[in-house]
Amino acid sequence: MLKLSLRVRTITLLLLLVALSTACQTAATPGGADETVLRKLDDEWSRAVGAKDVEKTMSYYTDDALMMPPNIPALSGKQSIRTLWQSLLEAQGFGGGWKATKVEVSGNLSYVTGTYEMTETDDSGKPMTDKGTYLKVWKKQADGSWKCVADMFSSELR
Repeated sequence: MLKLSLRVRTITLLLLLVALSTACQTAATPGGADETVLRKLDDEWSRAVGAKDVEKTMSYYTDDALMMPPNIPALSGKQSIRTLWQSLLEAQGFGGGWKATKVEVSGNLSYVTGTYEMTETDDSGKPMTDKGTYLKVWKKQADGSWKCVADMFSSELR
Protein backbone atom coordinates (compact mmCIF):
# COMPACT_ATOMS: atom_id res chain seq x y z
CA MET A 1 0.00 0.00 0.00
CA LEU A 2 2.86 2.36 0.84
CA LYS A 3 4.52 1.53 -2.52
CA LEU A 4 1.32 2.30 -4.41
CA SER A 5 0.83 5.60 -2.59
CA LEU A 6 4.44 6.62 -3.29
CA ARG A 7 4.05 5.64 -6.94
CA VAL A 8 0.81 7.68 -7.25
CA ARG A 9 2.50 10.70 -5.65
CA THR A 10 5.51 10.38 -7.98
CA ILE A 11 3.31 10.16 -11.08
CA THR A 12 1.20 13.09 -9.87
CA LEU A 13 4.34 15.17 -9.25
CA LEU A 14 5.72 14.31 -12.69
CA LEU A 15 2.43 15.27 -14.38
CA LEU A 16 2.40 18.55 -12.47
CA LEU A 17 5.98 19.31 -13.56
CA VAL A 18 5.15 18.55 -17.20
CA ALA A 19 2.09 20.83 -17.02
CA LEU A 20 4.11 23.66 -15.47
CA SER A 21 6.89 23.21 -17.99
CA THR A 22 4.43 23.42 -20.89
CA ALA A 23 2.79 26.52 -19.40
CA CYS A 24 6.17 28.22 -19.01
CA GLN A 25 7.14 27.42 -22.59
CA THR A 26 3.89 28.91 -23.90
CA ALA A 27 4.33 32.06 -21.83
CA ALA A 28 7.92 32.42 -23.01
CA THR A 29 6.96 32.99 -26.66
CA PRO A 30 6.88 36.79 -26.86
CA GLY A 31 3.98 38.11 -28.88
CA GLY A 32 3.00 34.70 -30.18
CA ALA A 33 0.23 34.87 -32.76
CA ASP A 34 0.07 38.68 -32.67
CA GLU A 35 3.78 38.90 -33.49
CA THR A 36 3.27 36.63 -36.49
CA VAL A 37 0.30 38.70 -37.67
CA LEU A 38 2.24 41.97 -37.33
CA ARG A 39 5.23 40.63 -39.26
CA LYS A 40 2.87 39.53 -42.03
CA LEU A 41 1.05 42.89 -42.09
CA ASP A 42 4.33 44.80 -42.17
CA ASP A 43 5.56 42.67 -45.08
CA GLU A 44 2.27 43.07 -46.99
CA TRP A 45 2.43 46.82 -46.43
CA SER A 46 5.97 46.97 -47.81
CA ARG A 47 4.86 45.04 -50.90
CA ALA A 48 1.93 47.46 -51.39
CA VAL A 49 4.39 50.37 -51.40
CA GLY A 50 6.65 48.52 -53.84
CA ALA A 51 3.61 48.00 -56.09
CA LYS A 52 2.80 51.74 -55.82
CA ASP A 53 -0.68 50.92 -54.49
CA VAL A 54 -1.79 54.07 -52.61
CA GLU A 55 -5.12 52.60 -51.41
CA LYS A 56 -3.54 49.44 -50.01
CA THR A 57 -0.73 51.50 -48.46
CA MET A 58 -3.26 53.72 -46.69
CA SER A 59 -5.33 50.76 -45.45
CA TYR A 60 -2.76 50.03 -42.73
CA TYR A 61 -3.24 53.39 -40.96
CA THR A 62 -5.87 54.48 -38.44
CA ASP A 63 -7.84 57.60 -39.40
CA ASP A 64 -5.96 59.66 -36.80
CA ALA A 65 -2.49 58.22 -37.49
CA LEU A 66 0.70 60.24 -37.07
CA MET A 67 3.57 60.09 -39.57
CA MET A 68 7.00 61.55 -38.85
CA PRO A 69 9.12 61.48 -42.02
CA PRO A 70 12.63 62.96 -42.07
CA ASN A 71 13.17 66.63 -42.90
CA ILE A 72 9.51 67.70 -42.96
CA PRO A 73 6.97 68.48 -40.22
CA ALA A 74 4.94 65.63 -38.72
CA LEU A 75 1.76 64.69 -40.58
CA SER A 76 -1.43 64.03 -38.68
CA GLY A 77 -4.44 62.22 -40.08
CA LYS A 78 -4.95 59.94 -43.04
CA GLN A 79 -5.48 62.68 -45.64
CA SER A 80 -2.13 64.42 -45.08
CA ILE A 81 -0.35 61.05 -44.94
CA ARG A 82 -2.08 60.02 -48.18
CA THR A 83 -0.81 63.20 -49.90
CA LEU A 84 2.79 62.36 -48.98
CA TRP A 85 2.50 58.69 -50.01
CA GLN A 86 0.83 59.64 -53.28
CA SER A 87 3.66 62.02 -54.17
CA LEU A 88 6.29 59.41 -53.22
CA LEU A 89 4.64 56.56 -55.11
CA GLU A 90 4.12 58.72 -58.21
CA ALA A 91 7.73 60.00 -58.22
CA GLN A 92 9.71 59.03 -61.29
CA GLY A 93 11.79 55.90 -60.70
CA PHE A 94 10.26 55.21 -57.27
CA GLY A 95 10.77 51.73 -55.87
CA GLY A 96 11.62 50.08 -52.61
CA GLY A 97 10.27 48.73 -49.38
CA TRP A 98 11.28 47.63 -45.91
CA LYS A 99 11.99 44.63 -43.72
CA ALA A 100 11.08 44.20 -40.06
CA THR A 101 13.90 43.29 -37.71
CA LYS A 102 12.02 43.41 -34.40
CA VAL A 103 8.39 43.11 -33.27
CA GLU A 104 7.37 43.75 -29.68
CA VAL A 105 3.79 43.13 -28.54
CA SER A 106 2.37 44.36 -25.25
CA GLY A 107 -1.37 43.98 -24.89
CA ASN A 108 -3.19 46.16 -27.44
CA LEU A 109 -0.07 48.08 -28.48
CA SER A 110 3.00 46.93 -30.32
CA TYR A 111 5.90 48.31 -32.25
CA VAL A 112 7.78 47.13 -35.30
CA THR A 113 11.27 48.31 -36.20
CA GLY A 114 13.38 47.58 -39.22
CA THR A 115 15.27 48.93 -42.19
CA TYR A 116 14.06 50.44 -45.43
CA GLU A 117 15.46 51.25 -48.85
CA MET A 118 13.75 53.47 -51.40
CA THR A 119 14.89 54.73 -54.77
CA GLU A 120 13.63 57.54 -56.97
CA THR A 121 15.03 59.63 -59.78
CA ASP A 122 16.35 63.09 -58.87
CA ASP A 123 15.78 66.24 -60.93
CA SER A 124 18.77 65.48 -63.18
CA GLY A 125 17.41 61.99 -64.00
CA LYS A 126 19.94 60.21 -61.80
CA PRO A 127 18.67 57.42 -59.48
CA MET A 128 18.94 58.32 -55.80
CA THR A 129 18.69 55.68 -53.08
CA ASP A 130 17.70 56.42 -49.50
CA LYS A 131 18.31 53.86 -46.75
CA GLY A 132 17.37 54.09 -43.12
CA THR A 133 15.44 52.70 -40.20
CA TYR A 134 11.78 52.87 -39.22
CA LEU A 135 9.51 52.54 -36.22
CA LYS A 136 5.81 51.81 -36.46
CA VAL A 137 3.44 51.74 -33.51
CA TRP A 138 0.44 49.46 -34.03
CA LYS A 139 -2.78 49.38 -32.02
CA LYS A 140 -5.23 46.49 -31.87
CA GLN A 141 -8.67 47.64 -33.02
CA ALA A 142 -12.04 46.71 -31.52
CA ASP A 143 -12.50 44.05 -34.25
CA GLY A 144 -9.14 42.43 -33.34
CA SER A 145 -7.27 43.77 -36.39
CA TRP A 146 -4.06 45.80 -36.09
CA LYS A 147 -3.65 49.33 -37.52
CA CYS A 148 -0.68 51.68 -37.50
CA VAL A 149 -1.16 54.72 -35.24
CA ALA A 150 2.36 56.18 -35.61
CA ASP A 151 4.88 55.78 -38.41
CA MET A 152 8.37 57.26 -38.24
CA PHE A 153 11.42 56.73 -40.39
CA SER A 154 14.95 58.03 -40.18
CA SER A 155 17.13 58.47 -43.26
CA GLU A 156 20.83 57.71 -43.31
CA LEU A 157 21.33 60.34 -46.05
CA ARG A 158 23.28 63.39 -45.00
